[in-house]
Order: sequence, then structure tokens, then C-alpha cells
Amino acid sequence: MTKKEYIKGRGAQENKANKFLQFSYEMRDDFLEFCRIEGEEAANNKTKYIPAFPKTIVNKVTSPDVRMQFSMNPYQGCEHGCIYCYARNTHEYWGYSAGLDFERKILVKKDAPKLLEKKLRGKIWTARTIVLSGNTDCYQPAEKKFGITRACLEIFLKYRHPVGIITKNALILKDLDILRELAKDTLIGVHVSVTTLSEETRRILEPRTASIKRRLETIKILADNNIPVNAMLAPIIPGINSHEIMNLAKAVSDRGALSFGFTVVRLNGAIGHIFSDWIRKTLPDRADKVLHQIEACHNGTLNDSRYGIRSRGEGKIAQQIHDMMALAKRTYFKDRVFPKLNTDLYPIHKQGQLRLF
Repeated sequence: MTKKEYIKGRGAQENKANKFLQFSYEMRDDFLEFCRIEGEEAANNKTKYIPAFPKTIVNKVTSPDVRMQFSMNPYQGCEHGCIYCYARNTHEYWGYSAGLDFERKILVKKDAPKLLEKKLRGKIWTARTIVLSGNTDCYQPAEKKFGITRACLEIFLKYRHPVGIITKNALILKDLDILRELAKDTLIGVHVSVTTLSEETRRILEPRTASIKRRLETIKILADNNIPVNAMLAPIIPGINSHEIMNLAKAVSDRGALSFGFTVVRLNGAIGHIFSDWIRKTLPDRADKVLHQIEACHNGTLNDSRYGIRSRGEGKIAQQIHDMMALAKRTYFKDRVFPKLNTDLYPIHKQGQLRLF
């Protein structure tokens, strides 16, 4: 293995130094060459699951331009490896890198269902939608092993409390039985992320996510079971998927999505370096073009942190994206409405009289 070799099955191609740590770990070329000669692995590419023990699990979202009030994340870090993911930066707070560590060191919160139930039984808590995966995907591969998301959904059903889910993994279908029960009382809304219709682009952009075909099938199955679906066509990356907007909107509309949302990519914190390194290794012929177009959406930089603007972008390229999205909405989503979730049943079941059979 040499420094320039592409790490298959991963998004990030390196571990960016953690800005909070005094020291950083670096693989030098002489060490890599030694490993090659000796036939040894310079680094283990396997995913490691690390137990985490938070005191609380429900987080209040204070950002004024994020359309959710509360979120919870059964896992920190995400094996999906989406190269653009804003959540990468949060891994630095745990003492890890936003690069490969984010994909290979997954923190597992086994106590999440118990902490959630404690929150819902709290005297001052009133029903407001709690979104699973406000940060990292609750249906990433770790869910196959630990089943924490399913256990949390059982708690939401027990208390008839509204819940939202954001995911790009067809693994959500294993919980179709619970989702159907929640949907009967308008207690569930699912947001499925579809970033591209190109499987080749998906493999390098989001290496361990469900295939595009499987993701579109997931939207259809959920819709056919009367589970409301909003498609997240996000992020839109100029020069990579910005030409797909109309086709993306039509594809999710044809499968039964009731609405869609989008963002213009921004590469905040360590992600700017990680993304730039990735694109120069995966798409070197268009790297400069893509990076310059992203900068054109954010006043000459890869990131804009201003609320209300940071995820919308500015300038001609961003305006073109917004115009295409408006056209797609008029063309494919006329008269469709994503329902408001029901908060009326929770007070009746707050003491846990109703059990999941």
C-alpha cells in the first residue's frame, strides 16, 4: 500500500488531524514502504464498534435554519462514508478524526431506548417530533448488529409519540411492521436521501449506502404502505449531481414521495480538506472545476456559516439550482402535501398504559 492508493469502500482517504488535539498521527512514506516489504498492513480498514454511555439521548436543535426541534442519534460516526457529510466534524469532539475515523470508529449507544423512555416519561415533556438521524444515519450497517433504532421505535409506538427518520439505507424496511403501526395514527415521517441516479457516482460519493435502485424501491414500498416519505435530494454538488435535479425529482415522485427538500453543498470545518483530498484522487480531471463552483456558491470559499444562507448558497450557480428545484416542484409535486405529525395521542399514553404487542 502506498500513500496514493485509493481505499476502496471508504469515502475519506485519510485521517485529518483533530483540531482539538495537541498531537497528530501521520503515516510516513518510509513506514508505508516498510509495511509493503514486510507484507504487513499499515492500517486496519475494518470497522470498530465502541460503546458510548451518554447521560441523555434527546438533543434540542437550536440552529434557526434547521427544520427540526429535537433529534437523537443511536450511533456517532457513520459507516456509510458519505464524503460531504457535515456530521464528520462532530467526531472530533469524541477525540477522533473527521476523516477515516468517522467511518471506521462507530460509537454505539446501547442505552438509547432506556434514555428515550425516561425522556418521554418526564413530567415536563410535551409531544414534539423527535428526529432519528439528525446527525448520523440510524440505519447504518451497525443497526443490523445492535438493533437500537428498532428498540427506540418500539418506545415511540408505546407512547404514541411522533418521530421522524432520516436515512439512505434500505435497512429501514426491516422495521416496516412498526412503521405501519405508527403511520396509522400519523406518528411517522420518513426522509429518504437520494443524491444521484448514477450508481457509479453513488459508489464513490456514498460508498457503503444502499444502491440507488434499492433506495428508490424503499421509497415505493414505504409509500405503498401509507408511510409518508419526503425525499432529500441533498446535497446538490455543482459539477457532480447538479445536472440530475429534474431526473431526481421525477424518480422520487414516480415512487410516491410526497415532497422533497435540498441543500447546496457546503464543506465546513475539516470537511473542506477531506473533500478536496477525495476529489483529487477520485475525479482528478474535474476536481478544480467542482471546487471552484462550490466556492462560487459561498462567496469564494468552500463554506459559509451564516444562518439561512449556508445551506442555500448565493450567486448564479446557486440561483440556477434553486430555479431548477422550483421547476421540479411545480412539475412533479403539484398538490402533494407531507402531513403534519400527530401530537394529540401522547398525553393519553404518557404513563405507558398501551404496550406494543
